[in-house]
Amino acid sequence: MPDPPAELGERGGLAYALFRPEGEPRGGVVILHGAGSCKESHFDFARAARAAGLVAVAFDQRGHGESGGALDGRMLEDVATMAELVPRPLALRGSSMGGYVALLAAGRLDADAVVAICPAGAELLLRGLRARSFEFRFDERSLEGFLLEHDLLTAVEDLRTPMLLLHAEGDEQVPVEDSVALHRAARMERKRLIALPGGHHRSIQHDAELQGESLRFVEKAFYG
Repeated sequence: MPDPPAELGERGGLAYALFRPEGEPRGGVVILHGAGSCKESHFDFARAARAAGLVAVAFDQRGHGESGGALDGRMLEDVATMAELVPRPLALRGSSMGGYVALLAAGRLDADAVVAICPAGAELLLRGLRARSFEFRFDERSLEGFLLEHDLLTAVEDLRTPMLLLHAEGDEQVPVEDSVALHRAARMERKRLIALPGGHHRSIQHDAELQGESLRFVEKAFYG
């Protein structure tokens, strides 16, 4: 593995990989993968964050990768558990379902920045849950209750954390209009939406230029 993580471990039933920079860290970032994905899929961004002087932690959500159990209503508590592994100021970065969870968790954790890539809303996730199209372990009753209680548009309206939304206009799973609506509803002082022509649901998260754009947004949110 090129540039391996400094630490692989388990905390609260969650498998994680921790990336530490050389010297004194300038902050931390928790990285959240999407439905059916895993922490390793985001090691490229974790390495970029480490190169920018941040401590980065990527973890397998419950029912995914090396984490045990099933995905349930503890998703926000799990983000808080992972946030304990990194220093402040704190950023959250999530893709698809991970973007949904990152936006919900940002206010709860008083995060200093949040980056959401093609964030999936609760209604879309509920459709996948009820159609049993998810290819990971989940607690149907608990997860459905969580999704019903956590509307993303409502959460973003109340959010004060600086927010960057990234979305591919060619996304075949989550319409770009969903992020446009989130950006329009948001009332925090610093918000930005970047909608890229073309692409697909997974194209942005591994784009090196947009990873850099995300880290520059985090840097400005942290230090002005």
